[in-house]
Amino acid sequence: MIVFSYHEKYNEYDLGQDHPLIGDKPRKTLDFFKEKKLTDELDIFKPAEAKEEDLLKVHTKEFIEKIKQLSIEGGYLSIDTPAPKGIYDVARLAVGGSILSGKKLFDGYNIAVNPLGGFHHAGVDQSSGFCFFNDIAVAIEVLKEKYDVKRVAVIDLDVHHANGTQEIFYKRNDVLLISFHQDGKTLYPGTGFVNETGEKEGEGYTINMPFPMGAGDESYRYAFLEIIPKIVKQFAPQLIIYQSGVDTHHSDPLANILLTYPTYYFFAEEIRKLSEETCKKLLVLFGGGYNSRASIYAYYNIMCGLMKKNDMIKEKTVRDVRLDETKKTVNELKQTMSCYWRI
Repeated sequence: MIVFSYHEKYNEYDLGQDHPLIGDKPRKTLDFFKEKKLTDELDIFKPAEAKEEDLLKVHTKEFIEKIKQLSIEGGYLSIDTPAPKGIYDVARLAVGGSILSGKKLFDGYNIAVNPLGGFHHAGVDQSSGFCFFNDIAVAIEVLKEKYDVKRVAVIDLDVHHANGTQEIFYKRNDVLLISFHQDGKTLYPGTGFVNETGEKEGEGYTINMPFPMGAGDESYRYAFLEIIPKIVKQFAPQLIIYQSGVDTHHSDPLANILLTYPTYYFFAEEIRKLSEETCKKLLVLFGGGYNSRASIYAYYNIMCGLMKKNDMIKEKTVRDVRLDETKKTVNELKQTMSCYWRI
């Protein structure tokens, strides 16, 4: 069985009808899973809101107080991130879902999923990109402290660079961050280049793979197999976190990557295998996706890949004309990281 954290209040993480992030996706996703009989193989748990003391393991008191105040008055955390009234408790609930899911991995489960997780743009004392608190980082800190976890690998495949997570762990060697994303020269947040590799003790523990606009299935699968398994196995994590954002789908309105549904099955299957070969503890956070129907289909394929289920939603492949360019970037990245890893 797989853990699935869900709370009906997840659907209140809604930034407005004129905003790309509409709050009904968690409910619609679970309804689709029920329709497909997927929930027969899930243990569904109801999370509680993360405590402020947990948020403080990552974020400053001033930043938390700012979100509390916005939650009372309404307003904007940043130009792209409206803060509706009540968002403080809903954002804490999202973090609580990632903490709960992570704890279940130390209680007999091998895979746990939080559908409202992966808010990787939130930094220590600032945020944008629809994120309030970095649930990835908070969950890491809680689990490290409670279970004496020494090494965590974060594999972030969302179309946007994991800039907040990178900022938080950039000088540390206990968290390996691998971020695959559309090139920051062409997409928010404008970061995540090959030469961003970490600092001080963290040098070599941040790995960024930027993709050109129009990269598709072949480019992503090639880069994945060339980079991720080799480095993750050498790192030998005690926990893997998979930020499985599906805004890389060709129909997503906010980006320019052209993946199709079967590639999400591939990602999930490969990362599940990595977990089985290393730590047998895999936390999956669904991340971004702004075409609701496409996102739900992609999440379904991710779940099937995690469950070893011989089923997936298929569609016609979109021609990938950026494979040669991707291979050049992969070679550049491998040369850069060869100072730190056997790759």
